[in-house]
Amino acid sequence: MSGTGRTLARTALRAGAGTVAAGALGLGYAVGVERQWFALRRARLEVLDPVTAAGRTLRVLHVSDLHLRPGQRLERRFVEGLAALEPDLVVDTGDNLSHTRAVPEVLRALGGLLDRPGVVVWGSNDYHGPRPKNPSDYLFRPQHRVLGPELPWRDLRAAFLERGWVDATHTRHTLDVGGLRVAVAGVDDPHIGRDDHDRIAGPVDEPCDLRLGLTHSPEPRVLDAFAADGYDLVLAGHTHGGQLRLPGYGAIVTNCGIDRSRARGASRWGAHMRLHVSAGLGTSPYAPARFACRPEATLLELVPRPLAGTPAAPRATGGEGRPPSARSGAGG
Repeated sequence: MSGTGRTLARTALRAGAGTVAAGALGLGYAVGVERQWFALRRARLEVLDPVTAAGRTLRVLHVSDLHLRPGQRLERRFVEGLAALEPDLVVDTGDNLSHTRAVPEVLRALGGLLDRPGVVVWGSNDYHGPRPKNPSDYLFRPQHRVLGPELPWRDLRAAFLERGWVDATHTRHTLDVGGLRVAVAGVDDPHIGRDDHDRIAGPVDEPCDLRLGLTHSPEPRVLDAFAADGYDLVLAGHTHGGQLRLPGYGAIVTNCGIDRSRARGASRWGAHMRLHVSAGLGTSPYAPARFACRPEATLLELVPRPLAGTPAAPRATGGEGRPPSARSGAGG
């Protein structure tokens, strides 16, 4: 081999080794650091009735996708600390479980939050445990479903109801929360075809300050139905925010029908309705990594919409922080 050939070969080997090393460092960070680097995010949404709720604020804590199993000490401590926020309402959009013995873990984590008014809908990983899945399926076979063993979601539901939370699955309720009237309705998980919006269809026909829709997976057909019925806000989870995001590009996949730009955070859906998708707090044990997408809970500050003809207030930027009694970080 000539001197030039040997130089090129060494350069190629160094480049290849550098790529492998960078990949290993990125994977180590995604698995060992970021997936346990929990964030409390905040967002301000103008969704309350501008007349009846004038001057009022509703603080809603949105949690989703805990995917808890025994031994997840750091996640459990973070969620326990969220009770210090004292929200007016807690909304849980499903996928709480990830193990047949996880119900006590979820109840211990939610702890003091169960003393607050709360509503819940369920996700596929409340009904079925996780199973290994080929990662390429998320790109090339997004409709492929791999369902694991049945999980004790009924036990979790019974405990929630005993503590006063409301199961909004295919039901409509009106709650008095923080001095405001909230009409809430939800559907079962569209990701596995359990949704039946016809059971809750139709406009809310009673006075209220907020019309709130809930779904685990933010499928467009469900969002369109809520928007057609005049709902102000829909909360969802499921996407994990993409779980693996590329800087400057965002989520690679959403694992549902919405576009990548809506994989996490707040957006508009139609002329009137707002959507908030939580990136969630956990991961499947078979895909325990997050990159550029920290696990999160969100404290939503809901305020009245501007009156017709009134200029909208400057858009508030979301932030992140740590609840006063929560601990977060990397570790086992």
